[in-house]
Amino acid sequence: MASLRPNRCYRDVDKPPYTRKEYIKGVPQPKVVHFIMGNLSADFPVQLDLVSTKAIQIRHNALEAARVAANKYLTKQCGRMGYKFQIRVYPHQVLREHKMATGAGADRISDGMRLAFGKPIGTAARVKEGQAVMSVWVNPDKYEAAKEALRRAAMKLPMPCKIVIAKGRELLKI
Repeated sequence: MASLRPNRCYRDVDKPPYTRKEYIKGVPQPKVVHFIMGNLSADFPVQLDLVSTKAIQIRHNALEAARVAANKYLTKQCGRMGYKFQIRVYPHQVLREHKMATGAGADRISDGMRLAFGKPIGTAARVKEGQAVMSVWVNPDKYEAAKEALRRAAMKLPMPCKIVIAKGRELLKI
């Protein structure tokens, strides 16, 4: 399996958006399986958001890793129907890579920077500063579990985040 380049190659929002998939051949599908999980029909009084403190691009595999970590913890602590969890961003931005041969003798094979536009290798979500990346809705007694789940998800993301109580602060005893 091909190894991924480090995220530092793609995390900065320094290029124009590259999102028109109808003009691009071979864009892989995002790895994010579900964007909304838990009990979708219930109305929970407390909402917590994971908010970005920096403008950045988040690759689709990082979003999926954060989703798995948070959803697993929430399911264990709150039960399958005791929460609602949503990823609020979608990976539209197409990432490109100009693959180069490396190692001994690669200088005889490589063409260098000739036609170095690159081929699509994945997608990323562009996030602005102060934008909510994920949200969790729970009952007031499960507030600490939701906060811990968002903390675990934030560890998988390539940016500094903060957890904000968006709704229901008056119900909590903090």
